Amino acid sequence: MADSSVLTSTIERTSLADSSIFDSKVTEISKENVLIGSASYVEEEMPQIETRMILVQEAGKQEELIQALKEIKVPFVKMESVEELESMDSPEFENVFIVMDFQDSVFNELYKTDHRIIGPPVILNCAQKGEPLPFSCRPLYCTSMMNLVLCFTGFRKKEELVRLVTLVHHMGGVIRKDFNSKVTHLVANCTQGEKFRIAVSLGTPIMKPEWIYKAWERRSEQDFCASVDDFRNEFKVPPFQDCILSFLGFSDEEKTNMEEMTEMQGGNCLPVGDERCTHLIVEENIVKELPFEPSKKLYVVKQEWFWGSIQMDARAGETMYLYEKANTPELKKSVSLLSLNTPNSNRKRRRLKETLAQLSRETDMSPFPPQTPKSCTKSSKNSTPVPSKQSARWQVAKELYQTESNYVNILATIIQLFQVPLEEEGQRGGPILAPEEIKTIFGSIPDIFDVHTKIKDDLEDLIVNWDESKSIGDIFLKYSKDLVKTYPPFVNFFEMSKETIIKCEKQKPRFHAFLKINQAKPECGRQSLVELLIRPVQRLPSVALLLNDLKKHTAEENPDKSTLEKAIGSLKEVMTHINEDKRKTEAQKQIFDVVYEVDGCPANLLSSHRSLVQRVETISLGEHPCDRGEQVTLFLFNDCLEIARKRHKVIGTFRSPHGHTRPPASLKHIHLMPLSQIKKVLDIRETEDCHNAFALLVRPPTERANVLLSFQMTSEELPKENWLKMLCRHVANTICKADAENLIYSADPESFEVNTKDMDSTLSRASRAIKKTSKKVTRAFSFSKTPKRALRRALMTSQSSVEGRSPSSNDKHVMSRLSSTSSLAGIPSPSLVSLPSFFERRSHTLSRSTTHLI
Repeated sequence: MADSSVLTSTIERTSLADSSIFDSKVTEISKENVLIGSASYVEEEMPQIETRMILVQEAGKQEELIQALKEIKVPFVKMESVEELESMDSPEFENVFIVMDFQDSVFNELYKTDHRIIGPPVILNCAQKGEPLPFSCRPLYCTSMMNLVLCFTGFRKKEELVRLVTLVHHMGGVIRKDFNSKVTHLVANCTQGEKFRIAVSLGTPIMKPEWIYKAWERRSEQDFCASVDDFRNEFKVPPFQDCILSFLGFSDEEKTNMEEMTEMQGGNCLPVGDERCTHLIVEENIVKELPFEPSKKLYVVKQEWFWGSIQMDARAGETMYLYEKANTPELKKSVSLLSLNTPNSNRKRRRLKETLAQLSRETDMSPFPPQTPKSCTKSSKNSTPVPSKQSARWQVAKELYQTESNYVNILATIIQLFQVPLEEEGQRGGPILAPEEIKTIFGSIPDIFDVHTKIKDDLEDLIVNWDESKSIGDIFLKYSKDLVKTYPPFVNFFEMSKETIIKCEKQKPRFHAFLKINQAKPECGRQSLVELLIRPVQRLPSVALLLNDLKKHTAEENPDKSTLEKAIGSLKEVMTHINEDKRKTEAQKQIFDVVYEVDGCPANLLSSHRSLVQRVETISLGEHPCDRGEQVTLFLFNDCLEIARKRHKVIGTFRSPHGHTRPPASLKHIHLMPLSQIKKVLDIRETEDCHNAFALLVRPPTERANVLLSFQMTSEELPKENWLKMLCRHVANTICKADAENLIYSADPESFEVNTKDMDSTLSRASRAIKKTSKKVTRAFSFSKTPKRALRRALMTSQSSVEGRSPSSNDKHVMSRLSSTSSLAGIPSPSLVSLPSFFERRSHTLSRSTTHLI
């Protein structure tokens, strides 16, 4: 029997009464053909119906529930058993039953009789929020899936699907059979099918069935919502669910990283060629041919599919990323040019000259087309007046413009490829990074980009309308204040930016995938975001060096001479604003060690922005930068290359200004070469006669001809491939180019007459000793650096003309010794190109040469 003492009556119909019940009654009366007049007539004739809550069994013992019903002023009664159900029927009330458990016999009995059933969480939420009771023709236990529209795919067991659909209805969700734009979540039991593909394309979250079960377990929690990110993300279908991946063409480190990411994203890995694999991920830049014929069931895709799936947090469609065999005719052409083989030495030299010319043309590709006569066209940004004889000042000015243009392109790549996509709203899968993280990473990059775009435009106008009197210093003085404003905030916090990138890449797989995708794009040059962001740190010192070089090649009477000095000073002022504490003392110590080790090392090697990258021990294979067979040490810095040879035996010690002695330097300075002068790096292929060899194609700004420097690496610790990649990367950084790999060319040793045969033989060492001795003798008798032929001719003439007599036996002996010495000095050796003047330095005076001979 009902507990009537608990019944709460009200005079007026409660404001929380469900109006939909009233509408349903009207509809039922209309179906019974009852005459209905106006709305007011219906109001008068229809009896007043209230919503009454019936607390079934255990629900009537919940004090919190009873208190909530009193707060929302809804009448309620208690019911102990199903037998009391008939006594509850009343034309004045629309009964809504509150049941604690939707799985007991009482619930089933009420459900069969089509009664409205709700759970306690519905009442508690309405009381807390002050909202009316929601209407549902189906049993509604809670509202944790209210306003969610779900669609199912991949379920073959009907019982499981019915169970999931029932639970969704109990939590207030709506089910749609067909997928459309109104569906908020797709519940998938597999990663295939049309519904899955549409959901991926629309960015609709794809959930596991466990999402529904876990949400039902938390049905009694107040304010719980199944669609909140923290809860929903735990049950998203991972991108590589049901996928078995294998990887081809990646380094061991990359492969290990990608295998770990695969397992984190729900997939498995197997070796290449295993028949159970569903996907073969290919490094398209390395792999040219597949090692086997793939089956029709195997997807052979580029690595972009892998990282794209992780970034969008769903398995991407394979058809857009299928691997296709690479076809690069330009590369084949360049390789063929470097692989010429001719039968005789004359043809070899001719072919060699053509090959170097071809490399030179490819290296010196200028953004400006050849000059056209002024009578035919007006000067514009698309036509550059190239002087008939290019001055050194014009060469440096052009290099300054080209590096500035490259730098602006790098900044544009950072903004367009990284910053803008990260800041976009409505990203698939939600924001990749938080706004504060984006601000920390990119800082004032847009402001730096704006300033340098203006500088580049001004330099372009100057180069297009070139005149020796045009002032380049004025351009940098014009924007000096903008540089002071924009650079220090970025450079000072670069380490924080770098740390933020590393931390987010480790903690956020989508950001890691985002970086991987962009790193593989051509405009990024396969460089990481950290490598690109270091360019602003390096740019101002690089500009200062170019302006110094420009000042050297500017005449004293040129007004730009003093202006350049002011511009250099303004750049130094900018750099002084940059935090000095961020310099690495260890890097500075390494530079000092190089200075002490290399005799005659230039003082300007010591610079705050410079750091030692790598030291490589080599042997010279040509006559440049020193004799063939000489032991040469290459010190690679971030912006220059110090070339030093092993010193010959020296007697004596070096004394410091304070009187202390120290051992003599083991190396002798040859040349300090800016990395911008390296135009090509040649990877000499391995043959029986050539091992571990490489060459550098160098062109100083004051020379028209290219110089080829060839070396053989003697250290086994650093692989040649790693050394060449490292060198090209820093050359690209110096000239502000992203495509560092384009600087490397593979070549046959025959094409450049390079070989390492018999480098350590006794005969070879004896030959080198003879050359060294002959050079020392020549220096000892060369008082005024007279060429050897002229000296020999002068001596012979003077001997034969003295008093018109014939040479004595003693004179003959002296002449014979001189002649033999000169012939030794003139021993020919393989030479590829003419040695430029900056490599021909005679650093020993007569007295020092004599000391050597002693």
